Amino acid sequence: MRIAIVEDEPVQAELLQAWLQAEGNTCHVFHDGASLLQAIKRDSFDLLIADWELPDLSGIEVVSRIRQELDWPIPILMATNRDSEQDIVSGLKAGADDYMIKPIRQQELLARMSALLRRSSQTDAVEDILEAPPYRLKRSDLSVNFCGETVQLKTKEFMLAVFLFKNTGRLLSRGHILESVWGQRADLNTRTIDQHISRVRQKLNLNPENGWRLSTVYGHGYRLEQISPDKPNKDELSKDEST
Repeated sequence: MRIAIVEDEPVQAELLQAWLQAEGNTCHVFHDGASLLQAIKRDSFDLLIADWELPDLSGIEVVSRIRQELDWPIPILMATNRDSEQDIVSGLKAGADDYMIKPIRQQELLARMSALLRRSSQTDAVEDILEAPPYRLKRSDLSVNFCGETVQLKTKEFMLAVFLFKNTGRLLSRGHILESVWGQRADLNTRTIDQHISRVRQKLNLNPENGWRLSTVYGHGYRLEQISPDKPNKDELSKDEST
């Protein structure tokens, strides 16, 4: 998973990062609310861990603005020293999905994260078959069945297709895709993602006639949507590529 942490205490941030990366996650640490809010305008994450006491904005303000501005309901876990009932209620009302009181315990954190991701359907299913009519993706042989025909994809093309279908409707940044599918740094300068997106779109005929739209959202990334054939494009920033 790609996780954002906003925490102004360097030692605490490093500890959380170490715990989460040891479990195979990718972590991006921000030390103030403004830098996180700036990042989410162009980037995407699977989960956010937010401190309350930040040097600029409060954690409550950060959570509220994310809920107002972000077009995807990212799970948010607040981790803070504030332990009164009113504080917990305020955090949850602002939009946090869960609330932990410091000091954070490693196994409890991992368990709470797992529960949040299960509820948001972002856990990586182990089933061999992924159904996304009229597509049926089979992990064991990297194949896609489309209208009775088998489409064979290369390994990274298949991994990309699975990632897109598992995040249907979600705006995914190039950095998020790069880290999740290729396991490489988000800041790596490459056209690999764009080339693979184009190939997957062409090979799978991802177009409105087949009930799907794979759109480029300029300055942000990509979004795969399931649509009816006559549904207009709701995102004015998006543009379907034909190549």
